[in-house]
Amino acid sequence: MAARQTKAFETISDLVNLLEPLVIGQYWKYLSQVFQALRMEVNDEVGALEDFLKDAFQILKPGGRLVVIAYHSIEDRCVKQFLKTGNVEGTIQRDFYGAIFRPFHLITKKAIEPSDSELSENSRARSAKMRVGERLAISNETFDWE
Repeated sequence: MAARQTKAFETISDLVNLLEPLVIGQYWKYLSQVFQALRMEVNDEVGALEDFLKDAFQILKPGGRLVVIAYHSIEDRCVKQFLKTGNVEGTIQRDFYGAIFRPFHLITKKAIEPSDSELSENSRARSAKMRVGERLAISNETFDWE
């Protein structure tokens, strides 16, 4: 942090030079993860995903299917928890009698990952995970989405 107080970053090289002594493991992989984290934070990608999932629930009719492909473990965890609990945190909501609210019937118990043949044609699909849920007949007002 002292480096930022001395001089503002003007180029990517300034940031990379600051990070060099901190690199753990593979140099380029580490830097890729740092830049990915910055991009996700700046673009509020998790917040946008959460908004999308909430909107999708409200738009889908009972029996409609939600299919989401996530390319990052953080995104996949959010989708998985939303399909199970109706929120990205995974907090279970119960009614007055203690019954658990389940917004979706999970069509895929585990994430579907690309096959070897697909990966040979498209290596960028290596981190993709697809999850599918069918909306249950639950009122939109059931969930507390503040």
